[in-house]
Amino acid sequence: MSMNNQGRPSSAVGGGSSDAFETFSGHKGLRLAEPLIYEIGNHETTGVDVEEPSDFTSSLGALERDGEIGCAGLSEPDAVRHYTRLSRLNYGIDMGVFPLGSCTMKHNPRLNEKMARLPGIGDIHPLQPQSTVQGALELMQELSHWLMTLTGMPAVALSPKAGAHGELCGVMAIRKALEARGDAREVILCPESAHGTNPATAAFCGYKVKSIPGKENGRVNLEALKDALDDTVAAVMITNPNTCGLFENEVRDIADAVHSAGAFFYCDGANFNAIMGKVRPGDLGVDAMHFNLHKTFSTPHGGGGPGSGPVVFSDALKAHVPLPYVVKTSDGAMELKEWPTSDGADPTLGRLTAFHGQMGMYVRALSYMLSHGGDGLKQASEDAVLSANYILAALQDVMTASFDGPCMHEALFDDRFLKDTGVTTLDFAKAMIDEGYHPMTMYFPLVVHGAMLVEPTESESKYNLDQFITSMRGLAGEAAAGKTDRFAGAPYLAPRKRLDETQAARKPVLRYRAPEETP
Repeated sequence: MSMNNQGRPSSAVGGGSSDAFETFSGHKGLRLAEPLIYEIGNHETTGVDVEEPSDFTSSLGALERDGEIGCAGLSEPDAVRHYTRLSRLNYGIDMGVFPLGSCTMKHNPRLNEKMARLPGIGDIHPLQPQSTVQGALELMQELSHWLMTLTGMPAVALSPKAGAHGELCGVMAIRKALEARGDAREVILCPESAHGTNPATAAFCGYKVKSIPGKENGRVNLEALKDALDDTVAAVMITNPNTCGLFENEVRDIADAVHSAGAFFYCDGANFNAIMGKVRPGDLGVDAMHFNLHKTFSTPHGGGGPGSGPVVFSDALKAHVPLPYVVKTSDGAMELKEWPTSDGADPTLGRLTAFHGQMGMYVRALSYMLSHGGDGLKQASEDAVLSANYILAALQDVMTASFDGPCMHEALFDDRFLKDTGVTTLDFAKAMIDEGYHPMTMYFPLVVHGAMLVEPTESESKYNLDQFITSMRGLAGEAAAGKTDRFAGAPYLAPRKRLDETQAARKPVLRYRAPEETP
């Protein structure tokens, strides 16, 4: 019987695959099958008693529904079981190592959740009178203070709702600054290793995008950048550390060249969690940089929100910070500045969003900062980099590292070690699901063929990293041995097998139809 590295059987007692036979229930042990909620219960009953409404006149007119809504009627236990079973089909950071590179899936401390639910914070409303939310405004100012301290920047906007929204904020501020000096520049430079949102944001703001090639070491080609700089360039957008998991060690030279050309330096701060407490972007010549609070300060990530992407600004751009923002009045009270001056002379770029932003994310991020302290934040960055380099060193003899030397917070591999094995990057990633791991980021960054980007974060213990490394080495060995059956149909042990993801993305089925309704 095969044993795993902990001395326990690696397959069910008696051998054989978990798919060796079909059960009558559709369940597999305690891995319970769960249909759609529309397919269980019935439409005639409900777990809640609702009185028939008295006579009324609808204001919906022709929009009023004239048929049954079609929701299943479930008892309370059935409803709880349904959603609990669905939750077991989902993989999250609370389940295990989540090595998704670039996205930074790190532990969300429960202390932060407790703070976000405190009375007076969890139940406030953005339309309350400011006099009743002085504590919340003070918290926002405190968070602003520490974001500026960590970056060495004099101004911050909290209101952007996500990293890409923060990019939009920064580029709009750059455009506002150029307009203020009567400079109609129309080009933004983006390196090949930039996050894909960078050129998208520049184009969305009406700029032409010009790509800057990288060097063989995975970093920006400084000479190519200098050659591209002229009086039409508004800004350069650089991710640092970049998407290859490498620090741009010529960043000061880049900033000097950009400023000498009269342009601005936008830094994508998605990877700030690798340098927090070690380097201040303001000291590197950055003019604007967004944070992803989930990546750096452990606020929840995924599920479509709630996101938060504050932006810090240099002296050259601080006058154009969007509204609203917190100021302290002469009597010591906190005030949310929400409107530009009536004479139209206010240089702010105006509002980006209806309200001040995601209050719950501010609370969680500040809780993370205050519970760690300056030394703890610095150690978090150091541990993230240490974890990534530990994985890089442990795997580079069986997998192919894309670049020589150490990395920052994420280790980048490519598919050269899979050449002539019949196994693709996608096959390898799907086999990781059978090992109990969410796959790493695949085929990104685009500058590396068959990329596999692994980010362990600072959250993982050495024990967890060693387990992950053992599985990765095992899969690499199986691929090298030509055991393609292990990969071709993977995942075999997941509740759902390999799906046609391309078809699902291009032709999503967004409406449930009962079998008798299906054409």
